[in-house]
Amino acid sequence: MRIQQLEYLEKIAATGSINEAAKQLFISQPSLSQSMKELEKEYEIQLFYRSKTGITLTDAGREFINYSRSVLDQVNLLNEHFGQGTVRKRIFSVSAQHYAFVVNAFVELVKEIGGDAYQFTLRETETGNVLNDVQTLKSELGVIYLNQFNRTVLQRLITEKDLSFVPLFDVRPHVFIGRDNPLTQKKEITLADLQDYPYLSYEQGDASSFYFSEEILSTLPHKKHIRISDRATIFNLMVGLNGYTISSGIISSELNDEKIVAIPLAVDDTMTLGYLRHKKMELSTTAQRYLDLLKQHIRGYGFEVFEG
Repeated sequence: MRIQQLEYLEKIAATGSINEAAKQLFISQPSLSQSMKELEKEYEIQLFYRSKTGITLTDAGREFINYSRSVLDQVNLLNEHFGQGTVRKRIFSVSAQHYAFVVNAFVELVKEIGGDAYQFTLRETETGNVLNDVQTLKSELGVIYLNQFNRTVLQRLITEKDLSFVPLFDVRPHVFIGRDNPLTQKKEITLADLQDYPYLSYEQGDASSFYFSEEILSTLPHKKHIRISDRATIFNLMVGLNGYTISSGIISSELNDEKIVAIPLAVDDTMTLGYLRHKKMELSTTAQRYLDLLKQHIRGYGFEVFEG
């Protein structure tokens, strides 16, 4: 086993493609494939599932890369203390549903520990992708919510993918609307109040099950319904069309959300926001620091964060 092989393995896991990994590593695809075959032969394991859609780690591969990353971290420490060449970049990735507090903590993390060289990734993406990213180790952490409607189905998927869901905080659902919306005069909004306004929801791609929706009450019919894919667009439609969506209630004025307000929704339901992690992977110090910053930011909005 060579250190270079472990670096190759990490790049393949991150890209999900032998071809793309070879391009980023500036080596030929056959050379990279041969290097991985030698590693598999040496340890008598299969590291990848290979298909037309790309590369995914096997169970043995996920366990192997957990140990290999520990080795690479130790190599990095040696380079930091004794090496005279280029220090390995600090690497971290998080995938999440569309939450401002996730972005805020990410910004603080980069400012605090990014330094002169880093490779950080923040994916605001569909719910199914969040689970898959953490399962395949594209991301160390994933942020989603559970409630009484989706909990049973998502918990089953979380278990099947060998993940853990760690609760962060509970919150009452809130309606997000533009500041000029007539509903801003209300201290609490009912479902009846919303029936004439455009309902805005995030697309979930091929996984269009109601259980993957980022918004609670996803099975209710709506006269006006617009699906979108990013947070900037949803905010524009709240302002431009008096649209609304339902989410956690945390809005960040630091991230240009000053035109949006959150008002409690009059329903008997609670959202539990939390993070996903892989059961077989120890969190890096960078991931642990990100969670600390995430909790600090949530507390800053007056929410009680679960410990443990």
